[in-house]
Formats: sequence, structure tokens, C-alpha cells
Amino acid sequence: MSQPLSFEQIVDARRSVRKYNSQADFDHNDVEEAIKLATLSPNSSNMQMWAFHRVISEEKRTQLAEICMGQNAAKTANELLVITVTPDKWKQRAEMNANVIRNAFGDRDDDTAKRALKYYEKLIPIIYNNDKIGLRGLGRKLFSAWVGRNKPMVREVTKEDVRVSLHKSAALAAMTFMYAMKNKGYDTCPLEGFDSKRAKKLLGLDNSDQICMIISCGVSTPDGIYSERHRVGAEEVIKTH
Repeated sequence: MSQPLSFEQIVDARRSVRKYNSQADFDHNDVEEAIKLATLSPNSSNMQMWAFHRVISEEKRTQLAEICMGQNAAKTANELLVITVTPDKWKQRAEMNANVIRNAFGDRDDDTAKRALKYYEKLIPIIYNNDKIGLRGLGRKLFSAWVGRNKPMVREVTKEDVRVSLHKSAALAAMTFMYAMKNKGYDTCPLEGFDSKRAKKLLGLDNSDQICMIISCGVSTPDGIYSERHRVGAEEVIKTH
């Protein structure tokens, strides 16, 4: 039995693969296990406003591959995973977290317990409750700028800022998923080149749902990786203050 990979080895071995071997063994149950690990990823306020749509059937994989501009990484994949964000779930998730806090703190009535409940019962609704054109967010932006004149204040409070936050959380889950798949011996490729309108229709997503990324899964062919990995020098991107 081979030794499990270290985290450093997993990170080093993961590459974005452009072509998969359709004849290689592939266990769809491993994808499910990797998704479950992805749901343990850190996310903003533990709101978990994400969803993982598995595209397994050959018919839908073919259709989604065309929606992904016919990329080989999609056409040759054994499975495609579509990770979405779900803005309309905020009330449900806030209530879920508030209930967890109540159970965790029990009968405590101290400032810490009060702040934790206030966060999910008062602050989250203020931030996440948005109208279609974002007027509430504009009001929050003006309030943030006013308060921020005299003390540190969160500035990212608009509807667009919330959207960015949700996608950052989903992207963290996507990275966890890809590392988990690599640890199981599979390859992946995160895809952003796709027609989101057609993809949403194919999957029957709600209008409010947004696709963060589509990840193809399989086992790489020898030519599935185009070149040696190259990265910008560490001295250019790592700054010490």
C-alpha cells in the first residue's frame, strides 16, 4: 500500500488538467466524499451559502461541455461539478446559526453571548437584505463612510460586496475540493469559460443562484498538462510590512 501524500505533495501535484483519460478508473463516490470535505471549508460568517451540482450523466455532461465553449477539459471529464452561490438562502442560514449559538451558550446572558446572537439576528439581516438595484447597499455605504471618519469601519457593505464575499467563500470550497480530489488520485480543472445563462437553464437553477465555477474531474492523459508549472517570483508577490 502506497504512503499517503503529505499536504505539500498534494499542493505540488495538483495541476489544471486540460484532457482526461476516459479509459481510466473513476469512482463517482470519491467525488461525493471530496464534496463533503469541501463543505468543511471556511466561509463568511459560516453562512454556507453555496451548493454543489454534480453533472454525471453522459447526456448532460455533453451539453454542459458545449456550454463550456467545447473545452477539452470539459468534454473529456468523467464528471463536472458546478459550484454555485445562493444569495436567497440568507434568512435560513442566519436562523440556523442563531439557533446554534443559542444551544452553545445555553442560559448565558453575558456580553459575548448577546453579541453573537445580535450578529445573526440584527447585523446579518442588515447586510444581506438587498433590493434589486442595490439602494439599501448604497445607504449602508454612506453610513459606513460616515462612521469610518472617526474609527475603523467595514467598508464592503453594498449588494455587490456581498456577492463578492459569497463567491470568495465558494472559491475556498472549490480549492478544498480540488485538493481532496488530488489526494484521491484524480485530477481537476477549474473552468470559468462558460455561458452562465445556458448553464443555469440546463441545471434548473433559481434565478438568484450564481455560478462561481465549474470544475472538471478525471484522470489526466500524458498531454493533459501543457507545460511545466511556472509562477511569478515570490519576491514580487510576497510583501512584508
